[in-house]
Amino acid sequence: MNAFKNKVSLMGRLGGSPEIVKFDSGRLLARFSLATHENFKDKNGEWHDFTQWHTINAWGKIAEKVGEKLEKGMEVVIEGKLVNQQYENKAGEKRFATIIELYDFIMVQPKKNVSHEQSATENAA
Repeated sequence: MNAFKNKVSLMGRLGGSPEIVKFDSGRLLARFSLATHENFKDKNGEWHDFTQWHTINAWGKIAEKVGEKLEKGMEVVIEGKLVNQQYENKAGEKRFATIIELYDFIMVQPKKNVSHEQSATENAA
């Protein structure tokens, strides 16, 4: 029955550089947004683009790695678990959010290097 774990894997691009927070206890949090993108064809045969934004939280040593290695626009594969949060806003209203608590990540290719590599290839031709 170990197959029914809370586990999520996503591939996408960072919407901004990670925000790093160090608490009084010394615990470190890295938070960033990740955009996933997919195309689909509707019943009329028309193609549509669909982008979803995900909030990613990393704690401890993985938060250190996130802060050192990740920047806005980088393409990454992440692995983590879904966490449902409940909180009250300033008006006292209950709010709910689902975030992904990061276990690990792999950098696929930084966005800024894509255009640099294409330019180098074009210049060589």
